[in-house]
Amino acid sequence: MGLTRKRMLTLMGAAAAGSAAASLPSPAAAAPGIADAHVLRRDVCVIGGGSAGTYVAVRLGDLGRSAIVVEAKDRLGGHTETYHDPATGGTVDIGVIVFEDDPLVHRHFGRFGIELTGLGGFGGDTAYVDFRTGRPVGYTPPAPTALGAYHDLISRYGPIDTVIDLPDPVPPELVAPFADFVQKHDLGSVVPLVFNYGQGIGDILRLPALYSINTFGQGVVRNIMARSFLTTAAHDNSLLYERATAHLGDDVLLESHVLRVDRSGRGVRVLVATPDGLRLIVARKLVVACPPLLRTFAGFDLDAAERSIFGQFISGAYYTGVVRLSGLPEGLSLENVAPHTPYHLPPLPGLYGLSPTGIPGLYNVKYGSPSPLPEARVRRDIRVEIERLARAGTYPVRFEDLEVFSSHTPFELHVSPEAIAGGFYRRLNALQGHNDTYYSSAAFHSHNSTRIWAGAETLLPSIAA
Repeated sequence: MGLTRKRMLTLMGAAAAGSAAASLPSPAAAAPGIADAHVLRRDVCVIGGGSAGTYVAVRLGDLGRSAIVVEAKDRLGGHTETYHDPATGGTVDIGVIVFEDDPLVHRHFGRFGIELTGLGGFGGDTAYVDFRTGRPVGYTPPAPTALGAYHDLISRYGPIDTVIDLPDPVPPELVAPFADFVQKHDLGSVVPLVFNYGQGIGDILRLPALYSINTFGQGVVRNIMARSFLTTAAHDNSLLYERATAHLGDDVLLESHVLRVDRSGRGVRVLVATPDGLRLIVARKLVVACPPLLRTFAGFDLDAAERSIFGQFISGAYYTGVVRLSGLPEGLSLENVAPHTPYHLPPLPGLYGLSPTGIPGLYNVKYGSPSPLPEARVRRDIRVEIERLARAGTYPVRFEDLEVFSSHTPFELHVSPEAIAGGFYRRLNALQGHNDTYYSSAAFHSHNSTRIWAGAETLLPSIAA
């Protein structure tokens, strides 16, 4: 998840390249005009090089299968981003901050020689302000006394933080708003915790309870209760993806875009525009490891079932960055709360808060919205909401610069309560393997790298078969 360190402390031998092509059509039949030298034959083509896609490609190599990753950005890692301060050389993880203390996590980082450490923070005190007014709010967050009861309640649904595999029929309390689930089970003391961990989900009280339980799931709760979350000792989570890029070598196509996908024959053929020109990937299977919105599938030969299912997803929005400020007390974090709302949750869109980074003058900033917004508006809102603190006389803060800004949108894909009750996730999971295609991403697992990797492990035997 992309929340701050301070908040989390508070919460606390590959197959031969030609093996895939043996039973596939010739390159000339797949894409006339593509020279043989530009035809890339692999067992699996992975579209998307974020947490899921990178993990799947690396693990397929372990299983003796060749894989190639197509990534639109100039780097692997997806929501994992790290800011490098040119003045001090310090680093700030602005996307994925923490990982669960899980053997799978230790293995994945260990293979690349990356040391993990317990989560450490910067600074001490937290002040509670209403960023709509810039004024302080007399508020003390409740002790999450219901956390153990919450864990026991959600555990009866199984590991739906790893794979959203729901009972049939779907229990009504998963479909009803999370506010109803909280009230029914007297879980009010954990609501601020769920809200601050689940940044980017949007209005957690109004959304179906499924989505809060999926994000704030068994794995997360166990790590909060054990105070066992991990991060890299170098405070640079992007190291994982830099080393994975080197490990995969020529099997990564960066700044590359899928033009056409043909799954009509035996296997798949993917036409890709790369910085070096067109490439045709000929593979036995396809893994889609990016948000499954219809716009993601431009150029795909989707059938009616696929189009119907993916067309139901609705996107939330999450934005993160680093701001340079002066005038705040050293080490102080600011959390956005509202004085007259249920559980003091701030209305969104708006800031989640500010927290120190360990680099003087630099603060992590997080902003959420129930739906995507123009980036220019979010940038403006960040500055305006921070400057309200000075206008209200709360702190003599001065906004100096937005050092880095990143949109992590689309975020938290969800569907309507009616769709959930009608078996949406049963039909979604039934797409695994359909048309030689598999899916691994937050929409199928959770916005949590550990859970994504654990979910991918359930698919790998079928992908590698």
